[in-house]
Amino acid sequence: MFKVLLQFTFPDASKKEIQEVLLQCHSIHDFQTKVIYKSVQNLLAKSSEGFSTAGFDKLTPNKPYFYISNHRDIVLDTSLINVGLIDNGLITTASAIGDNLVQKDFLMALSRLNRNFLVLRNQSPRELLKSSKLLSDYMKFLLSEGRSVWMAQREGRTKDGNDLTQQGVLKMITMARGKTPLLQYIKELDIVPIAISYEYDPTDILKVPEIVAKQENVPYIKTNNEDFNSILKGALGFKKRIHIEAAPLDPSIYDQIDKEEQSDNEKLKRLASEIDKSIHSHYKLWPTNYIAYDLYHNTTQYASHYDEKELRHFERRLERRVNKENQLEIDSFLLMYANPVINTSKL
Repeated sequence: MFKVLLQFTFPDASKKEIQEVLLQCHSIHDFQTKVIYKSVQNLLAKSSEGFSTAGFDKLTPNKPYFYISNHRDIVLDTSLINVGLIDNGLITTASAIGDNLVQKDFLMALSRLNRNFLVLRNQSPRELLKSSKLLSDYMKFLLSEGRSVWMAQREGRTKDGNDLTQQGVLKMITMARGKTPLLQYIKELDIVPIAISYEYDPTDILKVPEIVAKQENVPYIKTNNEDFNSILKGALGFKKRIHIEAAPLDPSIYDQIDKEEQSDNEKLKRLASEIDKSIHSHYKLWPTNYIAYDLYHNTTQYASHYDEKELRHFERRLERRVNKENQLEIDSFLLMYANPVINTSKL
């Protein structure tokens, strides 16, 4: 698998030339900039029609940040964020990843070579508390050592396109604060929300069964290799355009929340809302989002944001990917793309 990755990254290089590149890698930073960066660029060339970033120029080089983003793709989200960070001369991240996603030795090795740290799943309440505290302490340590950190705004990917920050994620992050007041500790983390937007989600149809099961209130059981297949599909599938935008919070927000709210839970709830506002307001809305909104609501409200060709292309995708006899599947697919428009309209 690793040889396949290297051949993909350096398609025109000989075995000796590839070895020479690897021999120049003396650190994770070397490996990320000399190999993974090029892997992602090749991936974007083959599976997208353009990658753009914004907001990173507002950040300070050589300063660690705590990035919190919406989460759509298992591997690509953090890979693209790090490309944006490298392009802007910023510190790359150590990134949280669920242990269920690195069951294969190749993925475990690759995750370590990209500074991933594990979030343990399927634990008892006592084990969960212990591992959460360790995780919080480790992220605090990373930041103190000058390393940026990334974590998704919620546990697992957003399947339905409705990007909302889980209060429990913020609570876990603050477990290492000791006697430091809650908002003071969070303020010192330098949280930077990031909005990640794909014009087409190559894993959209893979997410529909889980959404439908949730709506029908029935258990959803993953198939063997489902996560691995999602990783491959997300990486290699066509995404059209991609945009990532960093949206730093106004520092005064922390003082404002501290004055207004009473309990720590209320403060975290309010902070989660501010992170959501930041992500929603900086989320790049594509024609696919507007088309899905209009189709779902049977309207032409956003017709000025797309043309006939884009509409027909999306309709064909919908017809090919869902059962036209199952309205729940159709609605779930459309809302996956429409929810970002709905969230933006609420601002």
